[in-house]
Amino acid sequence: MNDRTGFGPVISRSRKAKGLSQRELAALVRREDGAAISPQYLNDIERGRRNAPPDHLVRQFAAVLGIDPDYLFSLANRLPEDLRDDIREGRLSEDDVSEVMMAFRGRRDKGDG
Repeated sequence: MNDRTGFGPVISRSRKAKGLSQRELAALVRREDGAAISPQYLNDIERGRRNAPPDHLVRQFAAVLGIDPDYLFSLANRLPEDLRDDIREGRLSEDDVSEVMMAFRGRRDKGDG
C-alpha cells in the first residue's frame, strides 16, 4: 500500500513528528533475535515496498511512536494476535466477530469517529 494512510506512510509521518531519523527508529525496533532492524528495511516499509512487518514489530513501532497498536494492525490489514487466537480457540464465535464488525461499521456509517 502506497497511499497516505497506509502502514508505511503512518510510520514515516509519526517518526518524523517524533524527530527521529530512520536510523534512530530502526535502532529502537528489535527483531525476535534481539538485533535491530536495518534502516533499509524501515525505509522499504515506509515506502510501501514491503508488507507490514510481523506482529512483534508492529507492537514495537506502536510503543516507540506512541500509536495505538490496534490502529497499526488495522493498517496492516490484520487482527492483533490475541484476537486471532481468541477466534481460533473458540473464545470468540462467528457471531461475536460479526457483531463487532457490524458495530464498527455502524459507528463508521454514523460518522462517530
